[in-house]
Amino acid sequence: IALLMDNQFGKLPSAYTHNCLIAFQFNVSFLSFFPDCLGSKVFAPIKSDISGNITKIRGVFDKDPAKYATLQQIVEAEKETHGTEWPKVGATLALTWLKRGLCFIQILLQSLADGEKDENNPNLIRVNITKAYDQTLKKYHGWLMQKIFKAVLLAAPYKSDFIKALSKGQEVTEEDCMASVRQCLVNFTATVDAIYEMCTTLNAELDYSV
Repeated sequence: IALLMDNQFGKLPSAYTHNCLIAFQFNVSFLSFFPDCLGSKVFAPIKSDISGNITKIRGVFDKDPAKYATLQQIVEAEKETHGTEWPKVGATLALTWLKRGLCFIQILLQSLADGEKDENNPNLIRVNITKAYDQTLKKYHGWLMQKIFKAVLLAAPYKSDFIKALSKGQEVTEEDCMASVRQCLVNFTATVDAIYEMCTTLNAELDYSV
C-alpha cells in the first residue's frame, strides 16, 4: 500500500483530448521501483529497460525543459528533426517501449485487482504476469525473448510476497492492498491510455520484434 499511495499518478486534465499535452513529469519513481516487487534478480532486465527508457526521455527533456515540457512536444520535435529515421529513434523509440512497459504493469495490477488466479495455486501470480505479457510485450518479442520470459516466469514471487513488497514490508491484508491497487489504477490507466492515444495520433507507433 505504501508504494502505491506514495507514488500515485496525477489526474489528467478533465478537458483531455488526443491533442492535449501530457507532462513529462508524470510519476516515474513507481515505475523504477515496481520491478523490484517482482523479487528475483532475473527480473533485473525489466527494471533496466524501464529505467533506461526513462533516462533517454529525460535526457531530451533536460536539454530544454521549457521546449520539451511534454511528451508530445518531445515526439513532435524528433519527428521534425529525424525525418525518415523517425519514429525508430531517440526518445520516441524509448517512449514506445516505455508505454508497453506501463501497459504491462497496468494489466498485471488490474488482473490481480480483478481476482484472477490459478485455482490450483492461488498464491502464485504467474497467471497474472502471463496475461500481462501476452497482451503487451509478447508480440514484440522474437522466439528467443519469449523463451527467456518463460524461464523468468518460474522465478515469479508468491502473491503474499508481492503484496508485502508493494506495502514496503508493512503487514496489510490482501483485501486492503487490492483496494489500494484499484485506487492507483484509476489515474495510472488513464495516463497509459492517453500516451497510447497520443502516439497513435502522431503516427509514432512501431510494429517490429526484437
